[in-house]
Amino acid sequence: MRAHEAGALHGDLGYRGPAWLRTPEDVNALVPQLWPRTVSRTEAGSLEIGGVNVADLAQEHGTPAYLLDEDDLRSRCREFAAAFGDADVYYAGKSFLCKAVVRIIQEEGLFLDVCSGGELAVALKAGFPAEKIGFHGNNKSVSELSRALEAGVGRIVVDSFDEITRLTDLSKKSNKRPKVLVRVTVGVEAHTHEFIATAHEDQKFGFSLAGGAAFAAAVKILDEGVLDLRGLHSHIGSQIFDTSGFEVAARRVLELQAQIRDARGVELDELDLGGGFGIAYTTQDDPSTAGDLAKRINKIVEGECDLANLRKPRLSVEPGRAIVGPAVFTLYEVGTVKDVDGIRTYVSVDGGMSDNIRTALYDASYSATVAGRRSPAEPMLARVVGKHCESGDIVVKDEFLPADVRPGDLLAVPGTGAYCRSMASNYNHVPRPPVVAVRDGASRVIVRRETEDDLLALDVG
Repeated sequence: MRAHEAGALHGDLGYRGPAWLRTPEDVNALVPQLWPRTVSRTEAGSLEIGGVNVADLAQEHGTPAYLLDEDDLRSRCREFAAAFGDADVYYAGKSFLCKAVVRIIQEEGLFLDVCSGGELAVALKAGFPAEKIGFHGNNKSVSELSRALEAGVGRIVVDSFDEITRLTDLSKKSNKRPKVLVRVTVGVEAHTHEFIATAHEDQKFGFSLAGGAAFAAAVKILDEGVLDLRGLHSHIGSQIFDTSGFEVAARRVLELQAQIRDARGVELDELDLGGGFGIAYTTQDDPSTAGDLAKRINKIVEGECDLANLRKPRLSVEPGRAIVGPAVFTLYEVGTVKDVDGIRTYVSVDGGMSDNIRTALYDASYSATVAGRRSPAEPMLARVVGKHCESGDIVVKDEFLPADVRPGDLLAVPGTGAYCRSMASNYNHVPRPPVVAVRDGASRVIVRRETEDDLLALDVG
């Protein structure tokens, strides 16, 4: 639910929830698009994932915990690979990366995109083929680039003139000729939060198209002849539902490609349109399927190539959130329930902004449900908050929960697979939760829970 929706639930506060949350029966409902595909409710009302009851998972692994539906993750990998056909699908590792996930995406036939030396280390440690790795980042260090060259990563997306110089020098010394793409800032204002819109001019990523820097970067690489310029790259932002932005981006990047061809007689072979495909966090969100995205994006690229008189380059995309985001939910335990003067009820859980910073950082919206039982109670307007010493420690801004929610209840928040564990912190010295993969009636820890000993081990004072 979004707080600005018209109507009133309590006085003149302006809250009106979605229709499916207006009756006691419906407060127990699960909206399929919000949850991993194997999630269901038992007759008693407890959630199951991968054939395992969440009460059993809470007892075995504790709370909070990120619960990963492995079948869901694998099926989304396969759907993107099948939908985009001849295109290369790079899983965006920044959304969530660990060795188990690396192995899953490898088994399902995807490529991998990393954007730091640490992510590259995880990929290599898990045995992922270096030639199927793409390396992003606006400020790659000499050591990171050296490791990428040594490992033989498949491509490096260059982001600045400094990086071109840095990589050119390293390539000469190592006698290597890495494949590179030039990241182009195309001037598209994606309809998303300003902190995750990445293609407008006033931000840190890429070479400006309008200012001529992107063309100059491509010409510099071609003229020097040390790096192997394979194509152009564009990424317009994250949590995007409207493909019109991709149409504008493709048109502008392909116009640049035609300009490079006309100036240097080289027709580049590859085009990467990035990722940023949105998922459903609330009932207000209506994401596209992988098939719909592929159909529209391919049509856009083919049409723009015809207009520019270019052969169609090999396309690549970089879904991360759209693959892992819906495959995970976070399981919490309720600790405190506090009614504030009839305004709303604050439901405090045993996690918070340390395991999900997105609400505080991006004003992100989430949903929630009582996960351990079915409730006959009337719905009430609640705000799910964490345990941290911060008023902005909000997990779910506004949600209808049963009025009898109480300490000890299990609470589940869906759509937490992307960026929640990746951005997790130890604020207030709270250990980070585990990631537990569930499949075929069994669970396994793929990232263990941190302990106080882990926290103290780094403190050498």
